[in-house]
Amino acid sequence: MADGKLTLYGFNNLTKSLSFNIYDVCYAKTEREQMDYIAYINERYNSERLTNILTNLSEMLGARVLNISKQDYEPQGASATLLIAEENMAKNLSGETLAVHLDKSHISVHTYPEYHPETFLATFRVDIDVATCGKITPLSTLDYLIGNFDSDIITMDYRVRGFTRDVAGKKVFIDHKITSIQDYIDKSTLSEYDAIDVNMYQSNIFHTKMMIKNIRLQDYLFNADEYELLPETRRDITDSLRREMTEMFSGGNVY
Repeated sequence: MADGKLTLYGFNNLTKSLSFNIYDVCYAKTEREQMDYIAYINERYNSERLTNILTNLSEMLGARVLNISKQDYEPQGASATLLIAEENMAKNLSGETLAVHLDKSHISVHTYPEYHPETFLATFRVDIDVATCGKITPLSTLDYLIGNFDSDIITMDYRVRGFTRDVAGKKVFIDHKITSIQDYIDKSTLSEYDAIDVNMYQSNIFHTKMMIKNIRLQDYLFNADEYELLPETRRDITDSLRREMTEMFSGGNVY
């Protein structure tokens, strides 16, 4: 490394991008409950915790963190971005073994807690983007990321761009086998969701959407007990939650 610059060596030119949105839905009837929910989310998913999640993710990828940028926002929300690099061992002309950087990549996460007073529903959205160059495949971190957020609706896109070459000079447009993003998610996690794929194999574009199957009402009430509610009220809240999730999952105004 000279003058703070990285020397590139033996580059893999494939770019692998994993982007997805995670939605968590909550029922908060009063304005105080809604504001308390936002405060809870801001505390639980502040920029410090987001940075820790991304740092752990970098370690899982076998990458080194080069730079960290994080920010908490007013009135709500937070972001964290990490610049990472893959390291590889190579020998120089003198036969010495060196740690060299093959590529630069980044991981970013942004949170958007919000509520709508007319529906009494609060929504916490997380946008995550993992863009890597070289051998790193970000799909291996999906279970870790899903498990670190309350995930009712998940929308994921994975794409491999560009090409590299094998030792014989033949172009390689994808360097790993994949038929679906779902193949990289633990079966016990998948069993809790309805999931659909829209894939364009020839273009190395893969899209998966997931929606939680079972709504356990108590998990969606903020500072409230479902057994203190009348049966018809519990039914109405559950229906409202399901309608909200269905529209997020389908990507349109269904109701």
